[in-house]
Amino acid sequence: MLLVLSEEHKEHLGFLPQVESSVVSEFGRIALEFLRKGTNPKIYEGAARKLNVSSETVQHGIEGLTYLLTESSKLMISERDFQDSVLVLGFSEELNAILLQLYLDNRKEIRSILNELAPKLPSYHSLEWRLDVQLASRCLRQQIKPAITLKLHLNQNETQTTKILQTDPATLYHLIQQLEQALGEMKTNHCRRIVRNIK
Repeated sequence: MLLVLSEEHKEHLGFLPQVESSVVSEFGRIALEFLRKGTNPKIYEGAARKLNVSSETVQHGIEGLTYLLTESSKLMISERDFQDSVLVLGFSEELNAILLQLYLDNRKEIRSILNELAPKLPSYHSLEWRLDVQLASRCLRQQIKPAITLKLHLNQNETQTTKILQTDPATLYHLIQQLEQALGEMKTNHCRRIVRNIK
């Protein structure tokens, strides 16, 4: 599977051939720091002074390299696919080899950093429900007004939370249909291919 880079990312990575291979390796280290701790303008300014370029150019170069490494690591693309993806950038063989080595050395660490950054979503624990039907009121002697109350128990960060929802049967039926349609979509070849590539 090849990585598709936008014109903007290609432009940001276009700065890399203008610097020495040791600088590209240092940019790789800075890109990992960027993932771990966030952006640091002082690092960009220091590197820009040494290279006699603007700090914005250095920042774009590092961000482009970060994007290349994170997207490749997310998709766990093979060594050959990474080389083919970088080939379209028109870099020298030496620079392509440095980028490949950066990717191979750091992809496991990048994936673990990305896993830590992913939001921890609540997971289903149990569900309680109750059906209430209002048969009459002072205004209307004969009416049928059903309501379904759901008590949803969720696990999040080893704590249990409860959400109470109320709906009418028609809305609940529509929700069930939509969920069944989504489950049906997951069985299509296209979705299976996407899920396989995400893992």
